[in-house]
Amino acid sequence: MADTTQLKYATLNEIDAIHATLRQSFRAGKAETNHDRFKEAFAADLGRPALETALLILPSGDCKIAYDGVEKWARTEKAPFSLNFFPMRPVIRKEPKGVVLSISPFNYPVWLALGPMGNCFVLKPSELSPALVPKYLDPDVTTRCDLQTAAKRIMWGKCVNAGQTCVAPDYILVPEDAQDKVSSGPQSNVHDEFYPTGPSTAGVFGRIVNLLPTFRRLKGLLDRSAGEIAFGGETNENDKYISPTIVKNVKGDDSLMSEELFGPILPIVPVKNVDEAIAFINDRDNPLTLYVFSQDAAFKAKVFDNTLSGSAVANDTLVHCAVDGLPFGGIGPSGSGYHTRKYTFDLFTHLRSSLDSPAWVDAIFGSRFPPYTAKKESFPQVTPWCQVTSPSTPACQWDRPGRQRQLGP
Repeated sequence: MADTTQLKYATLNEIDAIHATLRQSFRAGKAETNHDRFKEAFAADLGRPALETALLILPSGDCKIAYDGVEKWARTEKAPFSLNFFPMRPVIRKEPKGVVLSISPFNYPVWLALGPMGNCFVLKPSELSPALVPKYLDPDVTTRCDLQTAAKRIMWGKCVNAGQTCVAPDYILVPEDAQDKVSSGPQSNVHDEFYPTGPSTAGVFGRIVNLLPTFRRLKGLLDRSAGEIAFGGETNENDKYISPTIVKNVKGDDSLMSEELFGPILPIVPVKNVDEAIAFINDRDNPLTLYVFSQDAAFKAKVFDNTLSGSAVANDTLVHCAVDGLPFGGIGPSGSGYHTRKYTFDLFTHLRSSLDSPAWVDAIFGSRFPPYTAKKESFPQVTPWCQVTSPSTPACQWDRPGRQRQLGP
């Protein structure tokens, strides 16, 4: 599939005219008419089916919810009540951190570019999707799971947008004795169910975003792999097509494990037991999402309690990104901070401490000023700051040098 569009950058002189046009379009109620244009753009850039675009990209209500909620989120908050400090009216002001530059990736430009908007926003769309304005992840499959359901949901998570999704499964860890069962029957059946005319048919399965570097990078990793292709493996450079592919008997040092794949290739890494799987995960960068497929509550708890990831999901893939009220973000190398709705607002908000101290407060806190006399130290209304308490705050039990205080009568 040849690239048919080119990214054109706006000049400074064009920005005012673009802004005026957008405001006029918004006031005329034309926003909803762009749905078909978005679908056409995704088809041109990624070969993405229209229904997939409609399901995963266009329904997002984050912008509307943020618009409706920002006034409430931005309200100044009062600090917790303090007998000593309440006359100063301490508050927490919520102020924008400043102008934000958002560099949008190509794969979900509507959700990832428009959804996290906050502050004064400058958007830099991806040059890889010119028609459109774990990253680390480890799914862990056990023998005590519904293999057919797991296969269907993993295959869907890997095939959406041809695997070019930051939370798509990057590899699977399975018990050695379950590898063939996982890699053959269920996955193959789901593949045929998803694509009865074959995934190479135009409009039913996405394409790789570009030839260089992405398609050839993926093909090179697959060609150099020492693993065994369980099914799939077809490629078409002219169409930037790579079929859904499962590779089994993949080792930790294999080419397919050398970097994030971000494509429709799914390596299966056999392990002896769950402890080896946990060690395998922890030896690598913290994943953006960790998936576990199991009906065993103790097993799921063991994996989640002994690993670290941006999200932890049991028995499904991708859907956590759409759940109302959940933050989306990574940890360590997989990302920092969160977004979605109020989490986006909080991320770009500076909590600026503020108070306004009246002159008469010095009648209470006058002892803070030199000279520091014995009379000021014994003044009964002066409470050492480290001992300031409220009904919900315990008194400080230690002085500055670290000696324990004797509190109470």
